[in-house]
Amino acid sequence: MENINYTPKDILQKEFKQKMRGYDPNDVDSFLDDIIKDYETFNKELQSLSDENERLKVQVDELNKQIAVSGSQPMQSTGTGTAPTRTAPSQPMSSATNMDILKRLSNLERRVFGSQLDNNTNDSHRL
Repeated sequence: MENINYTPKDILQKEFKQKMRGYDPNDVDSFLDDIIKDYETFNKELQSLSDENERLKVQVDELNKQIAVSGSQPMQSTGTGTAPTRTAPSQPMSSATNMDILKRLSNLERRVFGSQLDNNTNDSHRL
């Protein structure tokens, strides 16, 4: 806003020198009145956008705080187009399930690849 040369009040109070064959004062006044209305409209719009910007910044800060507080809880969408909600993970069941999956995967790899895995691990230790 510091780059603005004239306020609506400055435009309204501006007086022009009259010379012979100069501009029609009524035409100039009418034009300046229109400019003043535009300035006032721009000022209102600028203030409205500034207020909205501040409101959105506060909203972003609040959402970031909520994310920080809730940590790494998994998100679940309701499927209705609404925002996802966080649910508390069942930590003991999750780690037990992961351990079971890893054991099964290891057993399957041994059965499928068999001696190939043993040879590859021995080769990698030689490097």
